[in-house]
Amino acid sequence: MALNLMLMGPPGAGKGTQARRLARGFHVPHIATGDILREAVEANTPLGRAAAAIMDAGQLVGDDIVIGIVRNRLQRPDAATGFVLDGFPRTVPQAEALDAMLDRRNPLVVIDVAVDDEDVIRRLSKRRVCTGCGTIVGAKEGLPPVACPDCNGALVQRRDDRESVVRERLTVYRQRTAPLIDYYRERPTFRSVDGGLTEDEVAAAVADAAHGGSVVRRTA
Repeated sequence: MALNLMLMGPPGAGKGTQARRLARGFHVPHIATGDILREAVEANTPLGRAAAAIMDAGQLVGDDIVIGIVRNRLQRPDAATGFVLDGFPRTVPQAEALDAMLDRRNPLVVIDVAVDDEDVIRRLSKRRVCTGCGTIVGAKEGLPPVACPDCNGALVQRRDDRESVVRERLTVYRQRTAPLIDYYRERPTFRSVDGGLTEDEVAAAVADAAHGGSVVRRTA
């Protein structure tokens, strides 16, 4: 049976890492709208130029642009057997548009990765991205790493990971994206996991939730 899955949570919650692990495990594409937009910025395409100033300020790109990107991506053959969405939807209108796209497909499984704001700021201040393969690397402890563990490529800090931008991103998230929890909360396919656990513990909780496990919460 096809798995249609969406991960949500604040920036820095680890959605990208968990989404890639899930996509590999279920053999479905990982669809990250943030990556698509950043590629457009780096390539200096018309879309990239329009999105760059918005992203640098920590704001969200307009619904029409993002909905169009996702609709086109979900129509590709490799998404027919399922997908893992990362970074979409981020607003209720985007969620409503996604529901329309999935009208004749299997139900959407929604997993909320919950992390508090100060933990997010700490994580992102030490996060780096490989200029070679795109791997995201976080510091386990101490200073951020300088070389990619996968390809030994140079690691750089994303422009939107600066603390001032992260705080603005969190403000935007709480104002515009957090209401999605209310939109999805009553659905039988909604799950919540504690993103403050270790990466492997979160992965196990997310995998359980994706398989239909009950709501996962941290135990004392």
